[in-house]
Amino acid sequence: MSAEPSLMDLARDERADLAEFLATLTPDEWRAESLCAGWTVKDVVAHVISYEELGLTGLFKRFAKGRVVRANEVGVAEYSAMSTDELLAFLNRHLRPQGLTARFGGMIGLVDGTIHHQDIRRALSRPRVVPVQRLQRILPLVPGNPRLGAGRRIRGLRLRANDIEWEHGDGPEVTGTAEALLLAMTGREQAARELTGPGATTLLGRL
Repeated sequence: MSAEPSLMDLARDERADLAEFLATLTPDEWRAESLCAGWTVKDVVAHVISYEELGLTGLFKRFAKGRVVRANEVGVAEYSAMSTDELLAFLNRHLRPQGLTARFGGMIGLVDGTIHHQDIRRALSRPRVVPVQRLQRILPLVPGNPRLGAGRRIRGLRLRANDIEWEHGDGPEVTGTAEALLLAMTGREQAARELTGPGATTLLGRL
């Protein structure tokens, strides 16, 4: 029996899928708005790679420059100056997460990579089926992650996926696909509108 892939392995696979998809985009699609407010597709890709080559000193400098809350915007501003070909080449050289995104065994790279891949695909109406194995590993990591803000959004609700075995919490039920639940927990209104159940309106109102 083969061993279960590590979070790092799954993060690498997710980035490889993203890179393959990005290679198919037109210039207009790179310039299109993503699900991340104020960010184009190109900006999202810049964000995904923007922590790869930062050591601790560089990380502290970015947080200082961005006053912590705006650190992501600082990284996007730095990397979005690259051409789309340069961004894609950089991503292909960093399919295995490094730097900050390699922390916690690759958890950051896997979770952020999957969410932002969907931010791009949904905005472009280019859907995919996220591999079940990745969703099964990601979903339990999200509710308790303070950086993602899911805890306050889903407090007092019971989330249940209708396409894989996963549920979380107690209270009025919110039901939907695992992918839609993942994106709703992390603040994506488009995905939250696809959810059903007595708790769905409450969750939507918290975004």
